[in-house]
Amino acid sequence: MIELVLSILAITVLLLLASLLLPVAARLRVPHTVLLAALGIALGVLASQLGEGGGNLGIASDVIRGLGTLGFTAESFLYLFLPPLLFTAGLGIDVRRLFDEFAAVLLMAVVAVLVTIAVVGLAMHWISGVDAIACFLLGAIVSTTDPAAVIGIFRDIGAPKRLTILVEGESLLNDAAAIAVFTILVAMLSGTAGDASAGGALLTFLKEFLGGLVLGFVLGRIACAILALFYNSELGHVSVTVALAYLAFVIGTYYLHVSGVVAVVAAALTLAAYGPTRVTPGAWRRIVETWHQLDFWANSLIFVLAAMLAVGLLADLHWRDVGLLAVLIVAAMAARGLVLFGLLPGLSALKLVAPVETGYKAVMLWGGLRGAVTVVLALVAVQSQGVSEELRHFLGVLATLFVLFTLFVCGPTLRPLMRLFGLDRLSPIDRALRDRVMALSHSSVGENVKAVARNYGLENLWDQIAPAAAPPLATDDSNSIGEDDAVRVGLITLANREKELYLDHFEQRVVSRRMVSRLVATAERLADLAKADGERGYADGARRSGAMRLGLRLALALSQRFNIARPLSIRLADHCEALLTTQLVLTELVTFNRAQLRPLFGPQVGERLLAQLALRQQQVQRALDALSLQYAGYTEIMQRKYLMRAALRFEGAEYDRQLAESMISREVFNDLQRDLGHRRRTAEQRPPLDLGMELRAMIASVPLFTNLDSAGVTQLAGMLRPRLAVPGETIVVKGGRGTAMYFIAAGAVDVVLRGGMVRLESGNFFGEIALLSDQRRNADVVAVGYCHLLVLQRSDFRRLLRARPHLRAEIERVAAARLAEDVPQASQADPVSGG
Repeated sequence: MIELVLSILAITVLLLLASLLLPVAARLRVPHTVLLAALGIALGVLASQLGEGGGNLGIASDVIRGLGTLGFTAESFLYLFLPPLLFTAGLGIDVRRLFDEFAAVLLMAVVAVLVTIAVVGLAMHWISGVDAIACFLLGAIVSTTDPAAVIGIFRDIGAPKRLTILVEGESLLNDAAAIAVFTILVAMLSGTAGDASAGGALLTFLKEFLGGLVLGFVLGRIACAILALFYNSELGHVSVTVALAYLAFVIGTYYLHVSGVVAVVAAALTLAAYGPTRVTPGAWRRIVETWHQLDFWANSLIFVLAAMLAVGLLADLHWRDVGLLAVLIVAAMAARGLVLFGLLPGLSALKLVAPVETGYKAVMLWGGLRGAVTVVLALVAVQSQGVSEELRHFLGVLATLFVLFTLFVCGPTLRPLMRLFGLDRLSPIDRALRDRVMALSHSSVGENVKAVARNYGLENLWDQIAPAAAPPLATDDSNSIGEDDAVRVGLITLANREKELYLDHFEQRVVSRRMVSRLVATAERLADLAKADGERGYADGARRSGAMRLGLRLALALSQRFNIARPLSIRLADHCEALLTTQLVLTELVTFNRAQLRPLFGPQVGERLLAQLALRQQQVQRALDALSLQYAGYTEIMQRKYLMRAALRFEGAEYDRQLAESMISREVFNDLQRDLGHRRRTAEQRPPLDLGMELRAMIASVPLFTNLDSAGVTQLAGMLRPRLAVPGETIVVKGGRGTAMYFIAAGAVDVVLRGGMVRLESGNFFGEIALLSDQRRNADVVAVGYCHLLVLQRSDFRRLLRARPHLRAEIERVAAARLAEDVPQASQADPVSGG
């Protein structure tokens, strides 16, 4: 019983001390893990002193004894603490932005791990003469990084969001790949690996890595489905996610023999991508906050307990170990530098990532602190069976010393390095912007305070202190920032404000989580592009954001090639909702520009900002018009749904006010909330988008086929293949070979000819001339909106003309009329063809 009490006491005191170190770390401006390691070393020294008869220190002695009764083994560290560390890291990443950078993140993560393992392993084997597998294992241990310090600094200094995502994603996948390699190397070192050859190790790595990805994704989707079963039960949500993390690790490691670590990461990313749409915004915040708390506990306990164990490992330290540590530091830094200064510029040249400034790369290099994951792997390696005492010393001492070096040398010197590269100073643009913001803010605050002073009869007192309250401003403020720079800052401000508006609408449940993540990612990209390339970057980003996304392209291909329409219906509905939301937010941004940015930067800059917003509004309106051309009723339904959600938001706010003012009782409020929740769920259900048209109905919409009998329609239905063309899609290319003829069941296309452009609408056809004359196409044909087509292939075209002479005669008559026209004129009866 006393051992249990002492264990509880020890854990409680450790968590309390770890919490008390948070404000100390903030005050000293050093990573929290540095102080945790120092605390662990101090406790380890104290424990060794007490073990040698150093006396009784009261409750401190009981805490030390309690720590001794915990009995944590390396395997318990692995299973108890590693899942929350990895799961929290995956849960905190913006998955949509991660996939924007996924090629670069994956390449950097995998290559960085392999480069570090190779460079460290070869260097240590060459210098120390220790077994090569053990040296490569050491490389795998130290290749894991803790990006928290670097990310914190990047956020403080306003580094591009893309760079932060790159660091977070690279570190997360880096850990997963390094641990997968670590597991294989431990098995090879201890003699338990089935195939110890290089080829066998590679196959094992691929099997465990890919198997872990699949397992994590499947379990993550199952967890998301379970979360939807109890939409408002926050306690149940947290329990499901905790079970997900540990089940992914245990099932992967013990039952399926794939990488449990990769499974945990994949499960976290899957939950981060799909989970927020299954629960309320408040419930999702509770899930994330709970995991951050679990991560804090796990990280604190690992560092303190591992640092205590490190005292014992370092008791047998030799000067040779110090020399090997120097080799390890140089090799690890060289490997990291090779990735950052060699691989990263190559990726930038290939347009896979945005260029990264030298200062940022230097901070990423020096700030690659080793954290809890490295410590856990070192403990596992030291306590693995089949590893000789000499190798235990080699792995344990060097890994521990390397972690301590990064914490006590790299960590405290990270901010001085940042100052060396000038990353801690505001740019001239930012300084000028600061002065202008202070001036406008002081003016606004002054008016408000003056009104308060007038109400209380203190006008004279305010007049006396007002000059002292004014912020000191540069006398040449008007000339300190150029117009182009002001436009750049204004565009960044607009993009950041756009992101805030999307989040506000989401918080008020006017916009769905499914849409807000996509829209927020778009706003962040616009901010990055504006920061990098000003107006041109912002305009290019806005144009690309309205382009057809990969998911929509894939769904369109499924619809066109395999007649699978549901994915396309979902994607088009997403597209419609995103356009409507963007349209509303752009209207709010116009008001924001007029009220805030125009006074801040002046009328010329305000007009240029307004021009960019107007251009985006035109792009959005054109896209909505294209959608409405075919699905006019759907956009109206979505607009009504949006207004209904806004009305419910105001209604809910009114109920909250009445409860706060004691106008209604809690019982009445709860009843109103239940009714409001039911109506809100109805309003949040998005109506399905019907892509349209059953094949026979499409055939009936073409006047050419009006007089066909039932047998003729049946025969024609076997020949025709439906196709949906999206706005701007080139259906027929001038100069191409004629392989098919097209009938327009609904929508419109533009035929681009030498004599002008002709629009063909529903009921028309095109592409027949190239089939009749066996010539190449004589025009481009481009879809104006979403256009339903019936496609008749060349072989079926010939069969149809042989079987239906009256159709042949009509098609040949129209084709002859089109060829005879010098200046084409389109009409329903005698349209112009695209060849």
